[in-house]
Amino acid sequence: MTALLTRVKSKLFIVAHRRTWGLLDGEYASVFRGRSLDYDDLREYVPGDEIRDIDWKATARHGAPLVKRYVATRKQTVLLVVDTGRSMAALAPSGEPKKDIAIQAAGMLGYLAVRHGDVVGLISGDSEATRMLEPTAGEANLERLLRAIDRASTRDAAPSRFVEQLRYLAEHVRRRMLVVAVTDDGGLGPGDDALLRRLHAQHEVLWVVVADADPTRIDPRMDATEVADGSPLPAAVRGSGRLRAAYLQALEQRHEATEQLLRRLGISRARVGGTAEVVGSVFTLLERQRRRAR
Repeated sequence: MTALLTRVKSKLFIVAHRRTWGLLDGEYASVFRGRSLDYDDLREYVPGDEIRDIDWKATARHGAPLVKRYVATRKQTVLLVVDTGRSMAALAPSGEPKKDIAIQAAGMLGYLAVRHGDVVGLISGDSEATRMLEPTAGEANLERLLRAIDRASTRDAAPSRFVEQLRYLAEHVRRRMLVVAVTDDGGLGPGDDALLRRLHAQHEVLWVVVADADPTRIDPRMDATEVADGSPLPAAVRGSGRLRAAYLQALEQRHEATEQLLRRLGISRARVGGTAEVVGSVFTLLERQRRRAR
């Protein structure tokens, strides 16, 4: 089987050309508050950069604004908290399994961390069990984490209950970390405010939502089943304009409830519907977090 990290890097480098990759590196390095930084090199100015980081002499020689890039000198810890319940085996809008998108997002952020010399760990699980793999350095460790996500995100897994993984994080992880939460729209409930507030106070939290496929748009001629219980999805559900309108309305309400909760707590978030969207979504996520941390 192809190494999962190799697949992550392949998609990453196809989408992220040199300039975008430099920006991603810079945005990641700026996420940690109070991080000690050393000067590294120069890159082109983009809107949102600090004016004080412009190198005016280099700008005069180059003819366009250049800003100084810095690298972190103090090792940090990134903790991937990933929903690996049964729901992550369902399809996303792109037609890919949601777990493939979760692996791409977690793998990309993990790879940025590894490049910066940081250590990466994993909390994953479902309604029956929560597991933690301690933070360690290196690409081999990151591959091990991604494989753990892949193995546990199957239709035979227990139902998802992401709040259990969040509770485990709150109760067992005391040291401040960068927490990357990856789940779907069912990962949060209206009563989770206090738990999220506690986690946000203790850690830097980034939130990635993997979107669900629209069941009303699945071809009625194809066999389709509900991941939750294996029951067939009736053909009448698919292709019905009235049902689709009702579904989209309910989906929008659920999206807005999640957005409001995370926005109210000041947690940066991104919604991803396919692996091709991951690079742009992660860049936007890191940029939001950097601006929030100013």
